[in-house]
Amino acid sequence: MYPTDNWVKFVLDLPMNENKIGKTWNYFTAGVVLTGDILDKSVPKGLENYAQNKLFQPLGITHYKWQFTPQQKPSLAGGLKMNALDFAKFGQLYKNNGIWNGKTILDKNWVKKSFTNYFADNKEFEGYGYLFWRKVYKIGNKSFESYQSNGNGGNKIIIFTEIPVVIVITAQAYNKPYAHLQADKMVEEYVLPAIVE
Repeated sequence: MYPTDNWVKFVLDLPMNENKIGKTWNYFTAGVVLTGDILDKSVPKGLENYAQNKLFQPLGITHYKWQFTPQQKPSLAGGLKMNALDFAKFGQLYKNNGIWNGKTILDKNWVKKSFTNYFADNKEFEGYGYLFWRKVYKIGNKSFESYQSNGNGGNKIIIFTEIPVVIVITAQAYNKPYAHLQADKMVEEYVLPAIVE
């Protein structure tokens, strides 16, 4: 998709398959690009302005940089650059069920749907919600469920469901197969034990 001059056209030109909805699933970055294009056309003054007014400004996030599609639309496929503290604010907003400084920024039902595992019957992976991966970390005989945004290189925003913790990891293992394994090992073996023990 990335080398083409129109990412949305690329997505819409892909052939359909015969997989049944809800039965077979694979992560599909191009679908998020299409979602971003639909949102950009649907929200007042476009997605970039909408996000600035409804999300970044209320959270006090002032320094960020979007990746854009060839049509100059904000890409939801990744590449949004912020500092670690601002990523933590985003994670904490979800941890707070959409509330920031006493003000509702996200509907709590959206947060709940985002943190629902829609693939609980699939034993091949831990799960996926609305653009959040489900990951369960184990320390001894205890399990700690999280939902997380995972970016290329091992970058993560990890929001735990049962303990009051949000972890942000910034990493540079771009396009490396070990990127997320390395970050998860660090959380499970060092960071989380230091917090809960």
